[in-house]
Amino acid sequence: MTNKLHSTYRILDASANRACEGIRTTEEYARFVLDDSQLATDAKAIRHGITAALSRLPPGALLQARDTRADVGTTIQLPSEYDRQTTNDVLAAAAARVQQSLRVLEEYGKTIDAQLGQQFESLRYQSYSLMQNVLLQSHCHQRVSRINEARLYLLIECQSDEASTAKQIEQLAESGVDVFQLRDKQATDRELYRHATAAAAATERTNTLLIINDRVDIAAATNADGVHLGQDELPVSAARTILGPEKLIGLSTHDTQQVQQAIEQGVSYIGCGPTFPSTTKSFSDFAGTQFLSEAAQLLEKQPVPAFAIGGITENNLTDVLQTGFERIAVSGAISKSDAPNETAKSLSAQLHAVTN
Repeated sequence: MTNKLHSTYRILDASANRACEGIRTTEEYARFVLDDSQLATDAKAIRHGITAALSRLPPGALLQARDTRADVGTTIQLPSEYDRQTTNDVLAAAAARVQQSLRVLEEYGKTIDAQLGQQFESLRYQSYSLMQNVLLQSHCHQRVSRINEARLYLLIECQSDEASTAKQIEQLAESGVDVFQLRDKQATDRELYRHATAAAAATERTNTLLIINDRVDIAAATNADGVHLGQDELPVSAARTILGPEKLIGLSTHDTQQVQQAIEQGVSYIGCGPTFPSTTKSFSDFAGTQFLSEAAQLLEKQPVPAFAIGGITENNLTDVLQTGFERIAVSGAISKSDAPNETAKSLSAQLHAVTN
């Protein structure tokens, strides 16, 4: 074996190992985190495809070329290699590793066998589709997990500027708010878009969720986590067509029939109310706590995250909790409070005390 061929085989060996390691990391995520057998099967197929492509080389050629002790790359390390805060960070690193390694295999494989290079090119394109689907499913999985775990949901308006909107979210997220809904009927489309973009960045930093009220287009155009619809807004099915499967869709309900319909439509969560007179929105009728009790019983058999909404404050929260609801959506209780952060902390603590 010539020195040139030996070096090429060393490159192919190292890159094949890196690609397979990255694919296996992705496969395990699809299997154990997403519980998605199809994505796990797709990942496994790419791994086997790499092995099949390498079988075109002489038997044992890669093993003979391997020389880990002489590999100068084993001592090159960067701090970013050890910075993995979440499983999504692990997944993103694996995706980059796979695609880069397959590109190396493709380019150096061409120097030995043009067909080998073509096989790795095909596998590289397959990996793009795989990683896109896994990452989309990952974002969907994280959103679903967060809405399931959420207890305190806050409706907010655009502040004086985008920085102030982001700052409000960051402060209230630290105080226990899990979900923010941006609802501002007075803002222009351009203003709403700018504030939603800033709010999305803030919720990303704070591991909270951003929902846009009514405006499916704004939710789709920004990095919002989803949209909240009323009974007279765009149908859930139409919103799903626009937003895709990875975004959240919430729906307001005012009686048990609407709750049942929302469940059947496959919404991500439900708003139930109005419970009490509100200081921020006028209602002609109030569903009241009786509706909450009936909805809670219905949702025991068909679990969907549900938030009681409408005039809920620290003073009447106990009445809500007695219905079986453990999640609330508020606006004025926090936004009109003299101490918004302290009020958020108090509401959050009471809600979590019930679930713990």
